[in-house]
Amino acid sequence: MNPERPTLQFNWSGISNWLIALAIMGLLASVGLGWLVNSILILIGILLLAPVVLLVGVRWWLSRNLIQDRCPVCDAEFTALNQTQCQCPSCGEPIQVEQGHFSRLTPPGTIDIQAVDISAQAADDGRP
Repeated sequence: MNPERPTLQFNWSGISNWLIALAIMGLLASVGLGWLVNSILILIGILLLAPVVLLVGVRWWLSRNLIQDRCPVCDAEFTALNQTQCQCPSCGEPIQVEQGHFSRLTPPGTIDIQAVDISAQAADDGRP
C-alpha cells in the first residue's frame, strides 16, 4: 500500500502570461526601444493612479461646496451645493445658497416681514 503524501503542485498558467510580457519588454529594451517600454509602464502607472487622485479631488471639492442647512420658510433640513439656486424639497420654496446658508429667493422690491401672533386676551389687558 502506498500511503498518500501531500504533494506540492504549481499552477504555471497565470505566471506564463507575465513571463511572456516581461520577455517581450526585455527584448524591446535590448533592441533600443526602451522608450516604448517606459511609455507603456508610465501609461499603466497613470491608469492606476488616476482613479485615486480623482476620488481625493472630488471628496475635497464636495467638502468645500456641499452645504447642509435649514429652509428659512418651513425649517426642513436638506443639503445643496454652495452658490446655487434650488427648491426646498419640503415646501417647494425657491432657495438661494450663499456663504454657507440658505435664504429665500425673492424678486427685487419684496419686503420680508415676520408676523407676530397676539392673542385677543393680551390685547384686551392693555386697554381700560
